[in-house]
Amino acid sequence: MTDNAPTANESSEPQGLELPRVELPSEKAAQEARDRQAILTKPAGALGRLEELSIWAASVQGTCPPHRFAQPRVLIFVGDHGVARTASTSAYPPEVTAQMVLNFVAGGAAVNVLAREGGSTVRVIDVSVDCDPSYIEAIAPEVVAHRIRRGSGSIDREDAMTMEEARASFDLGRTIADDEIDRGTDLLIPGDMGIGNTTPAAALIGLLSNLDASKVTGLGTGIDDAGWMRKCAAIRDAMRRGRPHLGDPIRLLATVGSPDFAAMTGFLLQASIRRTPVILDGTISSACALVADRMDFRAKSWWLAGHRSTEPAHAAALSRMELVPVVDYGLRLGEGTGALLALPIVQAAIATLAEMATFGEAGVSDRDA
Repeated sequence: MTDNAPTANESSEPQGLELPRVELPSEKAAQEARDRQAILTKPAGALGRLEELSIWAASVQGTCPPHRFAQPRVLIFVGDHGVARTASTSAYPPEVTAQMVLNFVAGGAAVNVLAREGGSTVRVIDVSVDCDPSYIEAIAPEVVAHRIRRGSGSIDREDAMTMEEARASFDLGRTIADDEIDRGTDLLIPGDMGIGNTTPAAALIGLLSNLDASKVTGLGTGIDDAGWMRKCAAIRDAMRRGRPHLGDPIRLLATVGSPDFAAMTGFLLQASIRRTPVILDGTISSACALVADRMDFRAKSWWLAGHRSTEPAHAAALSRMELVPVVDYGLRLGEGTGALLALPIVQAAIATLAEMATFGEAGVSDRDA
């Protein structure tokens, strides 16, 4: 990291963009939640992490007791990554990205199954899939209605996109967040799909966490040792190209990110601006969150880490943002699956705070009696 790069506690607003300041969640509601936890029919702290989650929910909803999230929504940002084709950093061919979009729309992917189980809905946004839009237009034209470009540049040797495309992608993410919140969505979950997307994610996390490429390079979709070496070299080269732009998040995304990453970054930041909570998923959403955190460090107060994936870059990003994952089940799929696994636990935490009786209500003697 360069000496003049912003620290973790500084905001670095993208040049040419004027963004509203993120306000913090309600400390009044959080304190009311702590006070209520102290008089529920249980020993203090007996519900462990559930108590912390319930306090977070109260603070982001601005009320105590909080209520169950009624309209959670998964937004899957999809894009192809040129580095997967040129540097062979993935175990799967790029064609899988478009095929998985069709699977999402048909309701057959893991994210669809978990969303149905948890009462969520799923929306797919093709930001930069590298194929003709006709692959989906006849079935779900809304998926490609906002596409920025086909694929992205190979970030180890060229920019992912132009600055104009980066700004358009960032604005697209903000617009999507506004659209969902205006429709009544009360909890947002960013999902991802894109062959090769752990490569730009690792490059961004390595740069923003001041870690060497080898420390953030994982196995992605299941590459072998030779594939890992190619991927590590590509991430190293991308980090070298991106390092001069640490002070300009949008230019950093244009250089070593991708359109889908820029869109997700704008989405996460706008959610915080609009005071709407987010459950982050895995490596991709955490990389974008790390960039958004550079733009306004208060934004992460509105985010909850759903899980910790097996990718080393993910753990590094969570550590940098001081976010503790709700679950750790060894997932590495993306799509929003880890966040969806965390959602029922969050809902349970809310229920315990809202529905448990107090010592006085139940006629139970507390410790001091």
